[in-house]
Amino acid sequence: MSEPDLAALVELAERVARQAGELVRTRPDTVDVASTKSSPTDIVTAMDTASEALLRKAIHHERPDDGILGEEGGQAKGVSGLTWVVDPIDGTVNYLYGIPAYAISVAVVTGDPLDPSGHQVLAGCVHNPLSGETWTATSGGGAFLDGRPIRVNRNVPLDRALVATGFGYDAGRRRHAAEVVAKVLPRVRDIRRIGSAALDLSALACGRLDAYYERGLGAWDLAAGGLIAREAGALVGGLAGRPPGPELVVAAGPGLYEDLQELLGPLRPDRDGEATEVSEVSEDGAHD
Repeated sequence: MSEPDLAALVELAERVARQAGELVRTRPDTVDVASTKSSPTDIVTAMDTASEALLRKAIHHERPDDGILGEEGGQAKGVSGLTWVVDPIDGTVNYLYGIPAYAISVAVVTGDPLDPSGHQVLAGCVHNPLSGETWTATSGGGAFLDGRPIRVNRNVPLDRALVATGFGYDAGRRRHAAEVVAKVLPRVRDIRRIGSAALDLSALACGRLDAYYERGLGAWDLAAGGLIAREAGALVGGLAGRPPGPELVVAAGPGLYEDLQELLGPLRPDRDGEATEVSEVSEDGAHD
C-alpha cells in the first residue's frame, strides 16, 4: 500500500461528515425508534440508518477499495488496507429527545478497527450539525476546531478537573458506572454527562473539559474523537496501560491523566457487576 495522503483523507472525512450533518440537522418534529440493539434503551432511529447509508455511499463513491465499519451496518472489508469507521449519529438518545448534543463521527484507520491494539487512526472528523462546529485531526498533524489549532488544558490538578463520563445500556454496567461516579465526584471539580463520546473527546481537545473516562465504547465512538484528543495533547489510554477500548477509555492532559488512572484503577465490578475496591488490578484488568 502506498503512503496515504492524510490531507486528502481528512478532507473527505470532513466533507462526508458535513453531508450527513445536513441530513440529520433537519430533524422531524417526531422521531420514532426504529429498532433496539443491546437493550431496550440502546436505540436506533431511522435517521441513524439513513445517515450511515449516506456516509457509506459517499465514501465508496470516491474510495471504492476501502473498507467501512459503521455502528449500524457492521463491517464491509476492503482491499486497500484502509477502513473508514463511522458513527452516523453519536448521541442518538439526545437526538430522539431533541437535546442539541449529537455529532457525526468519521475516521479512517489502518489495520483491524475492532482490535484496540491492532490499528492506527490516520485522520478523523467530528461534526456537530446544530452548532456547525467541526473538529479535525490527522496523525502527527495536530488537531483543529473550524480550522484553528486547539490544545488540551494543561497542569490541571485532579481536584480542579471538570470530568466527563458516560453510561452504557446494560443494567449491571450502569449500576457499576453510578458507583464509580460516586467515588470520583468528591475528588474532582464536577462531572458532566453530555451523552456523546465524540463530543466529549472533542470538547476535551479544545479545553471545554479537563478529562474524560468511559467504559463500553465502540470503535465508532472512539476513533475520530480519540485522534482529535491525542493530537491536541491529551493522553488517551485504557486500563492499566492497555490501549483504549471497550473495557475503558481515559483521556486527559499529562499529569491529570495519571491521577485519573490512579483513581479509576482500583475500581472493578464483582461478578454481579457492582463496584469493588481492590488493592491492585488483576491480570485481566477489565471492569467486566
